[in-house]
Amino acid sequence: MYMNCLIWILCFMNINLLAPTNRTLPNKPVVMNAELKVATFGAGCFWCIETIFSELKGVKIVVSGYMGGHGDNPTYKQVCTGTTGYAEVCQITYDPNVISYPELLQVFWKVHDPTTLNSQGADHGTQYRSVIYCHNDEQKKQAEFYKKELEKTKAYDAPIVTEIAAASKFYPAEAYHQNYYALNGSQPYCKFVIQPKVEKFKKAFATKLKK
Repeated sequence: MYMNCLIWILCFMNINLLAPTNRTLPNKPVVMNAELKVATFGAGCFWCIETIFSELKGVKIVVSGYMGGHGDNPTYKQVCTGTTGYAEVCQITYDPNVISYPELLQVFWKVHDPTTLNSQGADHGTQYRSVIYCHNDEQKKQAEFYKKELEKTKAYDAPIVTEIAAASKFYPAEAYHQNYYALNGSQPYCKFVIQPKVEKFKKAFATKLKK
């Protein structure tokens, strides 16, 4: 089913986190075509997730933004109140001929703690929830499948609280949130929260990273 489950779990148990990026956003949005696909994940602060996924081979662009709430055109200030229902997410445009959706899921499960409800580290609130927003039935099946397998193998010491839901309208975050780590790497949050995560992943996922 999708791939050899045992091999995937064994690989998962040996994976850590990701590498820093020097990516800059293009002036124009990526042109979608039949080959490119979209995935959307929430795993705490979107600055971390954008940095991580943008370094993977096959990923064309990662945009930080908001999904899953109520009200149109949410702002960062509004989302930070925790009352809008929106989660900080990253929308990932990728080439499935280079990297598969299960591989993206594999990274997702390891770049954050999916057992902490509405929090990641020092970031607390529903906007930081662990969530997979699925763009079609196949993504939903795969997300649910791997979540169950991780639970069965007790990959974590606590229950997984990751939400799996249908994708809704995506609102890109304000411009200053895009490519945040590359542009603000000397700031304390970048140095002490993001950098340790990406350095661990760089070692473990060297073959999956862009040159």
